[in-house]
Amino acid sequence: MVDGSQAPREASLLDAVHPDVPVSPDTFRPDRGLVTDPGADLDVRLEAFENIFESEIGDTSLTRARNVEREVGLRQLHLKFEGSNTTGTQKDRIAFAQAMDALRRGYDAITAASCGNYGVALALAAYCAGLRCRVYVPAGYRTRRITEIAGLGAEVARVEGDYERTVDVSREEAERDGLYDANPGGANTILQLRAYGEIAYEIYDELRDAPAAVAVPVSNGTTLAGVYHGFVSLHRRGKTSRVPRMVAGSAFGKNPIVRSHLEGLEECRDLDPARIRESEVNEPVINWHVSDGQHALDALRGSGGSARNASDRAMRTHARMLRGEGRLDAVPGSTGGMIALLEAHEKDPLPNDRYVVILTGRR
Repeated sequence: MVDGSQAPREASLLDAVHPDVPVSPDTFRPDRGLVTDPGADLDVRLEAFENIFESEIGDTSLTRARNVEREVGLRQLHLKFEGSNTTGTQKDRIAFAQAMDALRRGYDAITAASCGNYGVALALAAYCAGLRCRVYVPAGYRTRRITEIAGLGAEVARVEGDYERTVDVSREEAERDGLYDANPGGANTILQLRAYGEIAYEIYDELRDAPAAVAVPVSNGTTLAGVYHGFVSLHRRGKTSRVPRMVAGSAFGKNPIVRSHLEGLEECRDLDPARIRESEVNEPVINWHVSDGQHALDALRGSGGSARNASDRAMRTHARMLRGEGRLDAVPGSTGGMIALLEAHEKDPLPNDRYVVILTGRR
């Protein structure tokens, strides 16, 4: 146990993500055998890992939300469901990208802080890459995903303190022990943004142009910033006619990106940690400090986008609404972007166009 100055209340994350099919290491055995073969050439090992990466991660579904369209009076609303990734979240994308980078650069171990979902993604990526994995978790959190992390062979280290303190400890241990630091922000920011940029490329592949807007739930801001950078790249290359407006949604008054945008700030400003209280619904999207907040704030400004707060009640309501959309079981916290988009439409009706909402959850 690592001591810290600030311990949160004990939390049981009942809305934690679960994958469509339970993660089984046996799924990856053939290619993993090549990846972990110490006698194999590095290029062969990397190719085998890439085979796993490309076959298991990404290419998530994009579907029309026709029932929601009829209910709210908005046409062409598409749901990008990241819950169909292997461990059930978009975090698989950056976990596998960083595990591949660690393998390429000769690391034998990788680490990050997590409250559950990212930890499972990183543990799986590390398992497939043959890397040791150490996941730091705030001591007060009790989530079923801890069992999955340990089941994939990762070491779980508890830290007395909040998530931000846990990230600091993970970074310090990475530097001290020579581990690959897979935490948000820092030296790997560009790699993480590119990994999430794949979401933009997949949306383009389906729609053959950029939508009018992309709504994203924000926590650290990495997903929103990555999707924006993906669309900027597509537009720069002449693939799309425009860059979509980015729409951010998060827990009411508990995210620095949303607060900073609403206040018209040029820089993303931290919140007072003493005023942050997580619930079972809002935990995935609250922070008093965000690693990629400036990138996300710049994306909102650069795209002419918008941001709104979402209450726990609204997130639960919209999650229930989505259950009627092809049995789509979205994690309530992931509906923040959708809420921001639909509330903007209710206040000032959006023109007929195409709109995309990014969600995490379990089908």
